[in-house]
Amino acid sequence: MRALVYLGPGSAELQDRPAAQLVHDDDVVVEIVGTGVCGTDRKILLGRFPARPGVVLGHESVGVVRETGPQVRSVGVGDRVVVNPTLYCGWCVPCRRGATNFCRHKPGTEVGVDRDGTYAETVTLPERFVERVPAGLPFRSAVLIEPLACVLSNVNAASVTFDDTVVVLGAGPIGMLTALVAARRARRVTVVEPDGYRLEQAREQFAHVVDVAGTDPAEAVLKASGGERPSVVFDTAGTGLDAALRLIDDGGRVVVMGFDDTYSVPLRPLQLTNRGIQLIGAGDYRADVFPVAVDLAAELGGPQRPGGGAEPLLNRLVTHEFPLERYAEAFTALGGLTPGDRNDRGDGTEGPPRYDALKVVIRSHSGPVGADGWPVDA
Repeated sequence: MRALVYLGPGSAELQDRPAAQLVHDDDVVVEIVGTGVCGTDRKILLGRFPARPGVVLGHESVGVVRETGPQVRSVGVGDRVVVNPTLYCGWCVPCRRGATNFCRHKPGTEVGVDRDGTYAETVTLPERFVERVPAGLPFRSAVLIEPLACVLSNVNAASVTFDDTVVVLGAGPIGMLTALVAARRARRVTVVEPDGYRLEQAREQFAHVVDVAGTDPAEAVLKASGGERPSVVFDTAGTGLDAALRLIDDGGRVVVMGFDDTYSVPLRPLQLTNRGIQLIGAGDYRADVFPVAVDLAAELGGPQRPGGGAEPLLNRLVTHEFPLERYAEAFTALGGLTPGDRNDRGDGTEGPPRYDALKVVIRSHSGPVGADGWPVDA
């Protein structure tokens, strides 16, 4: 099978790998239809998030079951499924108390990081890490289930309630999903973004959007809100903690979501204790969050009510699809992977990336598809 293999920072290539096959009695072989490009994938290739050289990248995927082991009961051949890439052992101390996101046996189990992932034609996973996709859910909505699980975990960690005012730093796919989920609970949600393309996309979905290109994000948001500080700030880019701490109200919560191993910020503990600020890192989602994400995707991505628009809400977030062999174009649409791809200021320094897409999907399946985006035989 074809698979996109990570070679090291800035380098990946398509290789021929053995097709996935059953190893254990509870295994499921999934033919991958498509995989969403996660910001983590891009950070891996930029050298900003660690991964094992030689691993097949990709983890936000949906597909069709092609083979099952003799003990498998929850899915069958031909079922449309979504992959839960956050594996856990189930028997260590954190797992037994329900904190499967902090399983002590993570090494070698992170799909697309140190265990072969889904930028490939097939993948093998234990039965408990594949779930049926709700009937009628279009492909583009289904491929957002895993990111939705990440967002639900972080919004839950912030304990957002109806009297909260929320600011989301970043209008990428995770930022947009965070705003969508938070808006179901909060009094008001403001989305903050410097990139012109993403600003345009955000303004189609949200009433409160702030352009921070060339400005200090904290100052721009405060100006737009008349000086009112938010009670919750989500940093979905992983590089906005400094701005979040300067923006948050006394007694507020700052949730750090994005991954960037190269980013750091000075922090004075007194800044938190004197102002009662909670700094929150939720980590991966727990196992019980994933089925909730499946149900929420069915609500946000299913057929709209009469008069509610022709295209499901989640579908609109997926703006581009590329076949597996055009993976380089997919990453270029999300800011690129080399200095030549990114925003060169002309003075030897690099500006923020320029985006030509919101959510990008890399398709492993190359056959004919139906109106819902799924293979015609699925």
